[in-house]
Order: sequence, then C-alpha cells, then structure tokens
Amino acid sequence: MFRYVSLLPLLSAGAALAQEAPSPDAAAVSVPAADAGSDAIIVTATRAATPIDQVPAAIAVLDKAAIDRAQDIGVSELLLRTPGVSLSRNGGYGTATSLRIRGAETDQTVVVIDGVKLNDPSSTGGGYNFANLLVGDASRIEVLRGPQSILWGSQAIGGVVNIVTPLPQKDLEGSFDVEAGSRDTVSGRAALGGRTGPVTWRVGGHAFTTDGISALAAGTERDGYTNRGASGRVEIALTEGVTADLRGYYASGRVDIDGFSGDTAEYGLTREFVGYAGLNVALLDGRFRNRFAYGYTDTDRDNFNPELERARTFDAAGSNRRLEYQGSFAFTDSITALFGVENERAKFRSVSPSSSLSVPVPEPTRGRSELTGVYAQLSVSPIEGLTLNGGVRHDDHNRAGGKTLFAAGGVWALSTGTVLRASYGEGFKAPTLYQLFSEYGNAALNPEQAHGWEAGIEQRLFDGAVSVGATWFDRTTTDQIIFASCAFPSSPDPLCVTPGSGAPRFGYYLNVARAEAHGIEAQAAIRPVAGLIIDGNYSWTVAEDRSEGASTFGNWLPRRPRHTANASISYEWGFGLTTGAALRYAGKSFDNASNSTRLDDYVLVDLRAEYALSDSVKLFARAENLLDEDYMTVNRYATLGRSIYAGIRGRF
Repeated sequence: MFRYVSLLPLLSAGAALAQEAPSPDAAAVSVPAADAGSDAIIVTATRAATPIDQVPAAIAVLDKAAIDRAQDIGVSELLLRTPGVSLSRNGGYGTATSLRIRGAETDQTVVVIDGVKLNDPSSTGGGYNFANLLVGDASRIEVLRGPQSILWGSQAIGGVVNIVTPLPQKDLEGSFDVEAGSRDTVSGRAALGGRTGPVTWRVGGHAFTTDGISALAAGTERDGYTNRGASGRVEIALTEGVTADLRGYYASGRVDIDGFSGDTAEYGLTREFVGYAGLNVALLDGRFRNRFAYGYTDTDRDNFNPELERARTFDAAGSNRRLEYQGSFAFTDSITALFGVENERAKFRSVSPSSSLSVPVPEPTRGRSELTGVYAQLSVSPIEGLTLNGGVRHDDHNRAGGKTLFAAGGVWALSTGTVLRASYGEGFKAPTLYQLFSEYGNAALNPEQAHGWEAGIEQRLFDGAVSVGATWFDRTTTDQIIFASCAFPSSPDPLCVTPGSGAPRFGYYLNVARAEAHGIEAQAAIRPVAGLIIDGNYSWTVAEDRSEGASTFGNWLPRRPRHTANASISYEWGFGLTTGAALRYAGKSFDNASNSTRLDDYVLVDLRAEYALSDSVKLFARAENLLDEDYMTVNRYATLGRSIYAGIRGRF
C-alpha cells in the first residue's frame, strides 16, 4: 500500500512545492539519502523550501498521491508506515495516541501544520496527542528523523512531523472523500479553493464518526468517537514580492473512555484551534526572503462521568502564542544562510474536581512560561552534488535558563547513483508547565538534552528500477525528566512536600534519567515491470534506560518494539483498476519500565483497491487487519480487528 521508491524515475524537473507528483507511481517517498536526480522534490521540514538532495538527515515524504492511495483515516496510521516510527493507542479511534520516532519519548517530537508548531501545554509532557489528527485536507506530510532543535527548538529530539495543506493552482478546484465501513464508521471531507486576482484561498471541512470498540480489552460496551473540523487559508499578493498569509484550523472530538478497571460511562471532549498570520517579503530579486509571523494554538480538554454526583472529572486548557521572524539570504547560488528569532509564551490551567458536590471545586493549577530562541544555519555547495551545512541555536527559558546547540551535516550525490550522507544534531526539551507548576511540580528543573548522529547510503540501479538504502543512527538523551514517588505519608526528602503549603505529596518531577537509542533503518524498492512496485522497510531500534543506579538500568524503554517492518506490493492493471497489499510487523515490547509486562509481536495484513470512473472520480475499498490479528500496543487495551471500508473520491 505504501511505497518507498527511488526518486529519480518518479518526478519531473517541473514539480512544484507541495504539489502532487505527475507520475501515478509517486506514492510515498522515503528518503534515506539524497537523490542526484531529485531536485524536483522540495521539502519544507527544513524551515525553507529545500531540494531533497540537499537534506543530510533521513526524511520520508508523503505526497497527496500517497495519502489518497493509502486510504488511511488518521495521520498516525500514515506515519506508522514510514521507517523508525512506532505507535501506542489506548483503544480505538480517538483514544490517547502516542507516536515515537527512533525510540524517543512521544513528547520529544515536534508536530507542525503549515509552519505552526502544535503541542498541548496543559498535558503532562507538553507533547501532541495524535488521537484527533485526521488526514483532513493534508496534501503533504514530511517526517524528518533525528534531533532537529537547531531549526525547530524545544521538543525536536526524536524528529519533526511537518503537515502541509494545499494552495490552489487553478481558478477553482476542489475535492471530496466519502466512505463508510465496519462498526458503523462514516467519514467525509471536502475542500474548495481557487485564485481570484491577487487572492488565493481554500476552505475545507471533515466529519468522522464510529461506534468503535471497547477501549478496555476485557470490556463489552463499545466506546464511540466523533470528530469534526474545518480549515481555511487565504494568501494575498499585496505588491510584487510581498504577500500576506492567514490560516486557521479547528477540530473537536468526543470519545468514550474506559477506566483501567472496567467499562465506564466516561467520555472526553477535546477542542483544538490553530491560527496563523504571516507577512512574506522577498527582496533583491528573491535572494533575501523574510517572514514575519504570529501563531496561536489553543487546546481545551474535559472529561465527564455522568454516573457521578459531579459529572465533570477533569478540566484543562493550554495555549501558545508565538512571534517569529525568519530570513534567508542567498549570497551566491551555492551559499545560503537561514536565520531567525522566536518568542513563545505558553500558559495552562488544570483542575480535577471531587465527584461529590459537597466538596468545593478547588482553584485550578496555573502556570506560565516564556521561551526565546535565536538560530542560524549556513549551507554551502562547494562542488556539484555536495552540500554541507552547519547551524547554531541559543534558547533562553524564563524558568529553566539558557541552552546553546550545534548541528552539522553533509550529503553527496554521486553520478553513479550512489548517495552518501551524514549528520550530527543536538536537541533539547524545556520542562513543561505541568512539570513546573502542578502539585507535583519542581521549579528547579533543567531542560532535557540530547545529541545524536546518523550516516546513510543509498544506491539506485538499472536506471532507477531498483533502489536500496540504509541508515545507522545513534542518540543519547540526558537530564530526562521522570516522576519520583515519595514514601507516603512522610518522607525525609524535602521535595516530598508541596511548595507553599507544607503538605506531603505523592511525588515530584526531577532530572535524573538517561536514555540511549541506536539502530538501523533499511529499505528497498523494485519496479520490475511497468505499473508494478514492490517495496519495504525494516527498522531495528534499540532504546534503553541508561540511568545510573536505577533499578531499570539496561531495560527496554516501554512500548518500543526493537523490530518493525513494512512491505507492500501495488499493481496498476491498465484499465483504471489499481490493487495492492501491505504487511506490517512489530516485534515484542514491554508495557512498563520494569519490563515485567510483555506486549507480544504481531503482523497486520491490509488489502486495498481503487477504480477510476473518470479522470476525477474514483471508487475505493480496503480491508484492514485482514487476518483479524488480536494484539495490544498498551497492556489491557484493545485494538481494531478486521475492518472493511469503501468509498468514493473526487478531485477537480
């Protein structure tokens, strides 16, 4: 279903940023190394439009053709098909969904939509929950692996997921997708946009509902999920070289929740809003480009249990306000500088009321933080095919102090079809508002720190009909923040007392953990005849606790299978029909830090088909988990069994 293919034969030199590839074979492109013939593929996860053969880090690019072909509902399912990615979910659609890149923590990944960083400052780890992120109007998804904090700041230790929505290329264009299937699942999305004089615009919306499965594996009631959202984008050409850009995204979700002990009537509501306003100024015939922007994200989460006297059991909200300037200057055709400054202000509130109306609702826990960063990166191409870059960044957190980072890399695309690359990067993650200000907070926390390197090679043979590649990576994370339990009700540890009240507490956060990860990502693609593609990838990821003196020293980090693999085959029959099959394997892992609870390995098999009624309308169908594999990614929580879906898609 998913394709990891050689870039050379797929895209012509005229392909544009965030547009579909002209070849129907251009599904997903996983790039373990740069491609000497891939100047047409442009990526933006590097914070500037960059030919993929100038990116020294491993990156997977999923274009619109790939997204349509995969037929996946959620972004997390798409990402799971790329190398180095693992996932855990507390049940079916809409339940807590954690994504990990190269064994890093789920909150050590930056998620970006059209340049706006997404995270939830009210959550414990401050990361992004993929539960409510459906494919929607996404036209392109890029997964940049490895520490990327030089350009993306806090949290970019595991990598960056960059989601791009489309700008119309015609006076009027649109799309629609409608499907239905197992467990009374119904999904629909539509978008419309166009160009009118200096104005380019696009609006879209989606709705999804399913009766779901019991989130708890031993449960009997179904836990349903609904999600609705809308997006809008307008770009206005004010004068030559000056454009204004406005974007907005909203999504709301409702999911039924099972408690750890059994079926309950609980449900959760989540509302997410993302806003962006930017001014783009190009000077000196486009050699000097400037972007001034304001981004805003807001997340509200509420849990309810109608069986209790006071139904609301949890209420939290978090927001980020981000001001930034980014510039790029091309000194020559072979020397370019990228630089910028950012200021991010975050706040949160959180409260868990008593279930009894006789107990007053406590004052919410509140907190604020400010993070300011400045960065610069220089890219040089001294000879044809060779690109070298180096960067530096300094961030200052008003609570956790300052941090300076460095990165460097190079990629060399040879005329023989061989591509070599290597990079070194550093990352950091500032302590979250919850870790600083909650009842378990510690105001003396320092940022988590990481450094890592990777080296890779790709070889294309037989005019691109065969492509193979491999990457080795290594990363060390120090000062990782963990929760330390206190000997309740009394402990000699002074941090086991709640600041300001003197009351004992169950625990607190502190910087003590150390984690190491290393591994190999390998992939291959074969095109033996026209219309037939066979491809796959394999990841060996060793992620371990290396905290000196800890009882868990040497243990596997939880929910990180060491072995994962994807394989797919796809064939275009020549009369409008395309069929394919995909297989995913995930090896065993452990559910907890002590490695006492094992999660078994599993194999998932999917089938898909699509038939073109015309150039703009297609019917499609798929079977997921065809063999009805019974498996878990979180202990005691269920996963979807065999599922059948069918629908219709239109593009005009």
